[in-house]
This record gives sequence, C-alpha cells and structure tokens, in this order.
Amino acid sequence: MRAALSGSYERETVYFDDPVKMACLWRVQNARVLHVVDLDAARGQGHNREVIGAICRTVDIPIQVGGGVRTLEDIEALLQVGVYRVVLGTVAVREPELVSEAIA
Repeated sequence: MRAALSGSYERETVYFDDPVKMACLWRVQNARVLHVVDLDAARGQGHNREVIGAICRTVDIPIQVGGGVRTLEDIEALLQVGVYRVVLGTVAVREPELVSEAIA
C-alpha cells in the first residue's frame, strides 16, 4: 500500500506491498469503510482496477475509490468491480455536468 505525502507523488511512502492484505488488516482492525485512492490513475498512468476489484471481493465492508476518475466510463468500471462509492475530485469542478450525468 503506497501513499503520497502532502499531495506530492515524489514523497511516496510504502506501507505494505500487498493492497489486498492491507485491506484485510484494516478490516481486522474493525474498519467499517475503506477509502482507496488510485494514485496511478490520478497521475494518468494507468489504473489499478483489478487490485481494487480484488479488495472489494475480499473484504466484507464498503470500498470507496477516488483518484483519476474523469469519465462516466471510469465511474461505471469502478462500480462494476464492486466499489460502493466513487469519489469525484477535480473533474467535479471542471465538468459539473458529469456529476449530474453520473447521478442520473
């Protein structure tokens, strides 16, 4: 599990090498919801939907995902892999009509 510190991709900290095992650890710690940020998607360097789907299939709590969600197709793909909630960031400000479309 990796995290960018203070929004800086260059200051990345690795917490655990296996995101699915990390999600299980959070669940054992009694997490009720997990928030996952796909830093690769946020950077425009691919995505981690397969891993996110594996997390969704493995833990018994809702998973919400943000990072690099720019289109309705991105939203649909995340919902298809089992994500409970998709978090929109910059695109919500730049393209507010996308938010309306997604809600509909």
